[in-house]
Amino acid sequence: MSMPHRQILKAFTGLLSALLVAMLSSTIVSSALPTILADLHGTQSHYTWVVTAMLLTSTATTPIWGKLSDLFSKKVLYQTAIVIFTVGCVLGGFAQSMPQLIAFRALQGIGMGGLQALIQAVIAAMIAPRDRGRYAGYIGATFAVATVSGPLVGGLVVDSPLGWRWSFWVCVPIAVIAFILLGRTLKLPVVKREVSIDWLGATLIVAGVALLLIWVTLAGKDFPWWGPHTAAFLGGAVAMVAAAILVESRVREPVVPLHLFRNRTFTLAVVGSLAVGTAMFGGTVFLVQYFQTARGFSPTAAGLLTLPMVLGMVGSSTIVGRIVSRVGRTKPFLVAGSLVLLVGLSLLSQVDHDTNLWWMGVSLALMGIGVGSVMQNLVLAAQNTVGMSNVGAATATVTFFRTLGGATGVSALGAVLGMRVTDLVTESLTARGLPAGGGLGTGGGTLDVEALPAPVREIVRTAYGDATGTLFLLSACAAVITVLAVVFIRETPLRETLDLDEEPQPVRAPSGHRPPSTHVANPRLACTRPRTDPRPETRRPTPGAHRPAAPRVPTTRDT
Repeated sequence: MSMPHRQILKAFTGLLSALLVAMLSSTIVSSALPTILADLHGTQSHYTWVVTAMLLTSTATTPIWGKLSDLFSKKVLYQTAIVIFTVGCVLGGFAQSMPQLIAFRALQGIGMGGLQALIQAVIAAMIAPRDRGRYAGYIGATFAVATVSGPLVGGLVVDSPLGWRWSFWVCVPIAVIAFILLGRTLKLPVVKREVSIDWLGATLIVAGVALLLIWVTLAGKDFPWWGPHTAAFLGGAVAMVAAAILVESRVREPVVPLHLFRNRTFTLAVVGSLAVGTAMFGGTVFLVQYFQTARGFSPTAAGLLTLPMVLGMVGSSTIVGRIVSRVGRTKPFLVAGSLVLLVGLSLLSQVDHDTNLWWMGVSLALMGIGVGSVMQNLVLAAQNTVGMSNVGAATATVTFFRTLGGATGVSALGAVLGMRVTDLVTESLTARGLPAGGGLGTGGGTLDVEALPAPVREIVRTAYGDATGTLFLLSACAAVITVLAVVFIRETPLRETLDLDEEPQPVRAPSGHRPPSTHVANPRLACTRPRTDPRPETRRPTPGAHRPAAPRVPTTRDT
């Protein structure tokens, strides 16, 4: 059964503190990026890579973190992820060039992958699916606090004498506090069992994802979309993924258990997460750049202008989470949330360089409500289909595809933005009889708009504003896939037990015989036919029987 509410809240202090550090660091840096790129002479391609590098490593390592959580101590792994992320933050503040900054952001992404995957796995080890909705609100609130305060803190740091380097270092004290809190508050049993790590499968997955994301980022700028380079990257990615599938189907402890995809709810949750990741990351990562570059707002003001989206996200995740726990169903909220997300993105596709900010605020609020209603509930729907022995891998798989969608979306949309801005600037300069280019290359050129000549500066601002609507249009197309996925999800009542089949403890077997396992013998059967009655099974003693109770074997419940 679930832990007591008081004990869960104590553990949440450390868990959410670490998640806050990760999200806060990301949002602070996103607010400071235009200033950073201007100082380190970066381009639009560098802007995209600073974001993509972190998403790439976090995406590639997420399934590995999830599988390790099924084999080792979740607490130790979570603390390890905090340490890796913090080291990346410290080094990022010392970066002297854009390649260095991108490398340190990649290191941060490794830690981020662990924090994103492990928090859901830890929660699944403490709380039954029926009760997880009420705690999802805390995660949503953490995302909201980080999203609101991050741009504000980043703007204040950048506008202060401290400089942009402190946008990396300001989170370090919070990370240290989170590490200590986690050590004192999180108490989970550690399972001792034989461990077999699928290093080959993990390597193939990382290589396949990396090749795909690198191709999306470079195609259209460094080489044509169709040609030998594209064939090499896509061919290599397909070969790596195919080899990974072959390995995963044969090893004893696969990083991504393929049998989970035989369950329709789990598969559609993965597809929905892939699309919502594309819409969420791809649609929001360029918002701060839009407000600063296209509209000329300061970093602090740009952070404040994202407030409607954040309030919508925290409000919907908190309220919907509590309702889900009360009614024990997720599908109605998934369908409604995905439709609201689609409407919000469709409205934002009309954005240009002089869009009314009140109208844009309403559209951002709708987008936030949709994301808050869908993101956590897709994870919950997937977790409800698996037992404790696979909860880490299942959670990480959903998170993996959501982050993969976000990384692919950011890379692709960044490439589209760079090309679109270059085309619009060239057209405007040519129409005015000015030299084509305006300081912009194929990668989108310098983001230090203030350093450009006055006539060119206004043209560039207008181009960035007009090109942003295209990004939201493409994000809306991805949201359509989310709507279709959640519509066809099979509704399964959320169970009130931690595991799929919690039975009485087995009796000790006679000497020389192995005791019966407490795990489900056929995990595929467990995934496809979960017990609909959430109440734990009880056995009544036979009247008149006075047999002494047999000694029990200690439980080996997975963490």
